Amino acid sequence: MKTLNWATLGCGVIANQLAQALQAQGRNLYSVANRTHDKAIEFANTYNIEKVYDSIDDVFEDENVDIIYISTPHNTHIQYLRKALKAKKHVLCEKSITLNTEELEEAIQLAKENNVLLAEAMTIFHMPIYKKLKDISSTLGDLKMIQVNFGSYKEYNMNNRFFNPKLAGGALLDIGVYALSLTRYFMSSCPDQVTSQVKMAPSGVDEQVGILLTNPDGEMATIALTLHAKQPKRAMIAYDKGYIEIYEFPRGQQATITYTEDGHKEVIDCGQTSCALQYEVNDMEDAIVTENTNMLLEYSYDVMKIMTDLRKSWNFTYPEEQ
Repeated sequence: MKTLNWATLGCGVIANQLAQALQAQGRNLYSVANRTHDKAIEFANTYNIEKVYDSIDDVFEDENVDIIYISTPHNTHIQYLRKALKAKKHVLCEKSITLNTEELEEAIQLAKENNVLLAEAMTIFHMPIYKKLKDISSTLGDLKMIQVNFGSYKEYNMNNRFFNPKLAGGALLDIGVYALSLTRYFMSSCPDQVTSQVKMAPSGVDEQVGILLTNPDGEMATIALTLHAKQPKRAMIAYDKGYIEIYEFPRGQQATITYTEDGHKEVIDCGQTSCALQYEVNDMEDAIVTENTNMLLEYSYDVMKIMTDLRKSWNFTYPEEQ
């Protein structure tokens, strides 16, 4: 199989994890692009990367680049997606893949026009535990209810990426995307009824959110998000024959199934949290090589539509959308 060359656009935490994931497989990132050139050079030296671009735009023109991983702030994604897809590069883009549905529709169309693969780097879609649980769920009867909690305690600093509207801050795009992606992954169809409550941070972004969702199959979900209070990253998926519990669900590796009939429990272990980026890399490359374009972009679209509609109902827009 041809070795595919990865370029990272961005040098943050996720880019470091990507470089480490490739090194764990005996490979290196091919190249790095970053707004701050000195940081790109330092990053390249750390991970033995052979190419550093003088300008971010140079990565799109490099004929040796097969896949670009975009891990810059959410509000910059669409500008880089446009350039990468028009340059016929496959793209794995960090969540949230875009700010809104309109941007994502544009990116999807560009990927089709240029015959390249576009996918969201959503761990839920690639961790082995979820693929296994999806198979097991067929033995548990009808899905009834999903409950997801995700809470992080972030200090009130209205200039950081969590609370700053100019950096596309807020609970929904940062942590809600995980909860909604898990919900959509297990639901039989996309929710068509969505209600919510929201508390805004002093900066005007969503700090705390409660969401209730129902789909045409009668399956329901409740989601609780907060950026200023710690709560467990817990997901519970209830079927009529049993329920599944997963802690640290964004990069889960273990789940417990409690069976309704007699209450006995079964623990499922599959995959490793520390290998999350390796699973994303492997799935992306397999999809490209086999021309199997099912990277669950349709789920990413459903999630993006829910988030876009929720923000519209809150009258909350980012500067780029005004």
